Amino acid sequence: MIPRLNERSISAQHPLSQALDRNVSAEEGLTEHTVVAYWPGLDFYTLDDEQAIWTSAQWAEHIDDPLVEHPFAAGPRGDRRAIFHLDVRLHPDDRDLTGPEWAEAAHRLARAAGIEIPGDEGGCRWIGVQAQPGRLDLIANLIRLDGTWQPQPTSLLRRLSDEARRIENELHLTPVRTAPERQAVARPVPSASTQLATVLAQLTDEQSGPLATVRGLIEHTAYRVARQPGAGSPGTAHRLELIAHRLYDIQQDLDATTAHLAARPPGAVSRHGIATAPPDGRHTRRSP
Repeated sequence: MIPRLNERSISAQHPLSQALDRNVSAEEGLTEHTVVAYWPGLDFYTLDDEQAIWTSAQWAEHIDDPLVEHPFAAGPRGDRRAIFHLDVRLHPDDRDLTGPEWAEAAHRLARAAGIEIPGDEGGCRWIGVQAQPGRLDLIANLIRLDGTWQPQPTSLLRRLSDEARRIENELHLTPVRTAPERQAVARPVPSASTQLATVLAQLTDEQSGPLATVRGLIEHTAYRVARQPGAGSPGTAHRLELIAHRLYDIQQDLDATTAHLAARPPGAVSRHGIATAPPDGRHTRRSP
């Protein structure tokens, strides 16, 4: 069970689309088999006569609402990127978990992330989505019901990884194997291809890379434009969404290029016929 923190965003639309592996829709209802867990306050927040099944668009709007209700709430760095997104993936050989097992895992990871505090009914809105095989997504708004920003624990990824290990052990899932013996192996001097791959990886990083940041701002603008009155708003929002999709495609292309550069051995010949020089220290290796 491997947890992955995604970059915080300013709309739940894109994280929910990633969780569902399809676009958010105002027609598709999400049952309890898909939304396997949610913040405890939702039971007190909704009315008894409300519809039992919400569409994916309604769930996204529900998560986004605190951003609209508290327009001046901001994080520690003064930003409004309040949408938290964590995805957790099982090993391919793991068994299928039951609905209650997914729900328990979602609540435990939400507590580890600091977005659910037992007994706190005015905390963060969040949902646990299980829409893809072997995958669980947690999507939350870090703006609490009172408009304050929910601080997250220090060493967040470590806390999530530790909780994931405990869940693995209790559910008898495939553990993440470590290889401590590799730590004793001396690292070679990185080649030019490796260094270029590192630069591209920083550009395309989904959590802190500049392309992901720009894409998130465009997606949020499209979401806000779509909610504005006026005949031109839907068309403008659609064009912005297409731009965001193109940026995502660029990220994917750069990721593939990064993998190609990282895999190229020293001395390999490029498609332009230019040989890549091996590391400078290649003549200094000692005989065993």
